[in-house]
Amino acid sequence: MPAAATAAEQRGVSVQPSASEAVAGAGVVITMLPHGDAVKRCYADILPAAGPGTLFIDSSTISVADAREVHALAGSHGLAQLDAPVSGGVTGAVAGRLAFMVGGEPDAVQRATPVLEPMAAKVTHCGAAGAGQAAKICNNMVLAVQQVAVAEAFVLAEKLGLADQALFDVMTGATGNCWALHTNCPVPGPVPTSPANRNFEPGFATALMDKDLHLAMDAVGSTGANAPLGSHAAQIYREFAAEHGGEDFSAVINLLRSS
Repeated sequence: MPAAATAAEQRGVSVQPSASEAVAGAGVVITMLPHGDAVKRCYADILPAAGPGTLFIDSSTISVADAREVHALAGSHGLAQLDAPVSGGVTGAVAGRLAFMVGGEPDAVQRATPVLEPMAAKVTHCGAAGAGQAAKICNNMVLAVQQVAVAEAFVLAEKLGLADQALFDVMTGATGNCWALHTNCPVPGPVPTSPANRNFEPGFATALMDKDLHLAMDAVGSTGANAPLGSHAAQIYREFAAEHGGEDFSAVINLLRSS
């Protein structure tokens, strides 16, 4: 991605011609890639180039099984590795207010914490390898259900003749208050910084929510968990992502309006 490399260089980042060259001599390596296969291919390439004691932190959102496989691969090279997916989207990243959910050995987490804290509002050690990914997919399943429920409320309010601001004022002071409302409000006006005020330019794209829900539904299927609301939210986002994957996931309100 030449444009990304150029942007990084303009911000003082030293860009190397290959991943293995970037890893050579590094004490800590952080990866963030779109899916598990990409992470595994990347690790197969860069682990041989890493020096003794290098700590690997993967902040991708991938399956628990893939996270554990990557952890074992790093271990086979005698290297410590953590899964540390994030929540907070673009807004949280820019503000240095991400939430890191971390899986791995306590001593590795202790080493990683000073590296993660400048980017973080919170760093939580969730347990052994894969636990960070487990926490991430559970969190995002809740977020998807939450965003759909908030959107449904605004659509119903519109049909009942209730002003968006009035509903927002009531809900933010009542039991319906939640992140999908007070930060990611799906209608323009009440929260000036929400994507609804930018024609749903994504803070967190629908395609990414669809991917995370796919991971959650795979986990639901493999564990036999009962998740009727999560399953329905996954169906809604799969339908919406087919044509609107590049929009913020709060834009799902438009699907509900058209139904």
